[in-house]
Amino acid sequence: MMLIFPTIMLVLKNEFSTGLTTLGMIVSLSTFVYGLGALPTGFLERKYGATTLLLIYQIGTIISTFFIANSQSLPTLTIGLIFSGLFASIYHPAGLTLISRHSKKLSKGMAIHGIGGSLGLALGPMIGAGCTELISWRFAYITISIVNLLLFIITLISSRYWRDITYTTPPKDKIKSKTNKPALKYYYAVSVLMGFTFTGFTTFMPTHFASETQTILQDFSDTMRGGIFTSLVLLSGIIGQSMGGWAGERFPLTKYLFWVVLFNIPFLVLLGLVSNYWLISLALLLGIVHFNWQPVANSLIARLTHSRHRGLGYGINFFLNFGVGSGAAAIGGYIAEKFAVMYIFPMLGIVLFPALILSWILIGKVEEI
Repeated sequence: MMLIFPTIMLVLKNEFSTGLTTLGMIVSLSTFVYGLGALPTGFLERKYGATTLLLIYQIGTIISTFFIANSQSLPTLTIGLIFSGLFASIYHPAGLTLISRHSKKLSKGMAIHGIGGSLGLALGPMIGAGCTELISWRFAYITISIVNLLLFIITLISSRYWRDITYTTPPKDKIKSKTNKPALKYYYAVSVLMGFTFTGFTTFMPTHFASETQTILQDFSDTMRGGIFTSLVLLSGIIGQSMGGWAGERFPLTKYLFWVVLFNIPFLVLLGLVSNYWLISLALLLGIVHFNWQPVANSLIARLTHSRHRGLGYGINFFLNFGVGSGAAAIGGYIAEKFAVMYIFPMLGIVLFPALILSWILIGKVEEI
């Protein structure tokens, strides 16, 4: 749902006679509330349980995506996107907390969840581009509204067969005597920078592919070509999710996190320097490397937080990761209009140098986990 808009930005740019700076600002607003809403969700999860929150998330996204599909101006479109981001923000603190309390092998559980997420990320650009090409961009959001309606029904039926684990009897291997606050501060700082990078490259990758792969799939429109290649990159994230889940069970999480941050940097820089087949190849490698991050990071939070505060821990993380990191879309839009889209990616690589230093310091802040 969140990746449909970046895929259709070129279409919206023409339809609403606006620029990439404005569209980037809209992405930033939607992504900011996507992170911001995770904060109260962390508290509400403790009071109402993950199942109730998942149902609210689905009802909200059904309504907001239908509203987007029927918007006739840029302001109403923006309002719809803000509310879709707000309701979508409920998912991660609730869903990840539920998984962290049910999974016997935490990193593996997070990796399986992440693989599902990567499939969804890959479908987003394809739905956006395919619906736009065949019918209209509005139909892409109607499709998502219908999908969420089906998910709501499935969740409602399935909720009879599972229950939220109570805070009085968490699994023994998940109990933490206290939250490691010093380590979390360093991790959260890394999370802001990684979230900035993720928002930046997912927002502008479709536009970058559209302009830098002109000699490939020449019979396809720019929107369709950008959507196809972006989906392939996000699909490669499944390999990264699997690697992260496997490595998280075998290597110290903090050390593995350092290497993941390190290897993101050269691929991001190179994306702004190449085109055509080299661009596709390096972007696929970036997808693999970057998505190692998610199962490792989610497992790290679970192991650094007390079970009672885990929902809040995930909520803070997603606010920092997506809320604070949302600024990449606005800054990227300015760079795209002032210079060119290609310059966004080296900028994102440079941003990760502080994250590299912080992740190195983090290694010394925790016991080997």
